[in-house]
Amino acid sequence: MKTVLVTGGCGLIGQHICSGLLKKGFAVIAADAEEGMYNTGKLNYSFVQCEITDKNAYADIFEKNQIEIVIHAACTVDNDLGPIITEKQVSYSKQCDKFIYRYAMTTDTVEKFIFLSTDRVYEFPKTREPIREDADIKITSNYAAMKYESEKALISEMKHHKEVMVCIARVAPVYTFNFVDNLIAKITDPKDGSKFVYGKGQYGFQFCCVHNLVDFILCFVKNAEDMQYAGIYNVCDKLLTTAADIISFMRENHSLGTVLQKTGGNSSALSKIKGMFGGSKDEKTNYRYLDMSKVENNNLLDNTKAKKLVNFRWDIHNTK
Repeated sequence: MKTVLVTGGCGLIGQHICSGLLKKGFAVIAADAEEGMYNTGKLNYSFVQCEITDKNAYADIFEKNQIEIVIHAACTVDNDLGPIITEKQVSYSKQCDKFIYRYAMTTDTVEKFIFLSTDRVYEFPKTREPIREDADIKITSNYAAMKYESEKALISEMKHHKEVMVCIARVAPVYTFNFVDNLIAKITDPKDGSKFVYGKGQYGFQFCCVHNLVDFILCFVKNAEDMQYAGIYNVCDKLLTTAADIISFMRENHSLGTVLQKTGGNSSALSKIKGMFGGSKDEKTNYRYLDMSKVENNNLLDNTKAKKLVNFRWDIHNTK
């Protein structure tokens, strides 16, 4: 039985990762600042309460346990952080990454290291070309900057420890049946909180059902057999989720008030509306900032590489 350390293991994402690992027969150590009850009491599950910046606590975890796999999910929106990412939180993340990487890489037992990053690091093009793992990078927000710095620190460390198989998962905004904050943000006017849709809502957004992310991680842990699997992966649902999908889902399963229908398709009109949404300051700090100039681009992440490992079977219509 292999042992997996999951940082941020009690957050929304982390708890589902831990649960999936336990079902597949792994021993799981969840480290987090606060204990969650989702996996408490399950066989082969243990919890260590510590701040992500607590070097001594993490040193103790690595020294006292034979850890074969590390999944670094801490400092992730919807896991440990709120939607507003301040400079302080960026600094907070930097404090922990390097020593966690160093502990993991210098132990004799760790075989694989999976880091959860974000698709926000990409420059989303004006065309509808799929965004591949080697696409241009454009950092426009604190969250993207934080995750990209973490990626670079990990890559720098792994150069000295090439025997550890490293996976950087660039994940689209997540959701579950009950966690819908990221979905709702795409149909909410941040200026007044009203819900809106352009036309019939047939424009789409890239999301990732948490269960697709868990499936990818489980498949990488179990089936990535050699170093050809190391690298960067786009992790997301197979298809875009349309604004119409979000509205139908919310009306059928949750509560949703009046949705205003607006006329879209005019770039100058969208640019004007964008200026009413708060501008670059909000875009930099707010993870769920809605850039109106990109609403109808329908940018799709290319997850061909990840699909060699897993079939992304979950979407907004069958999420749990």
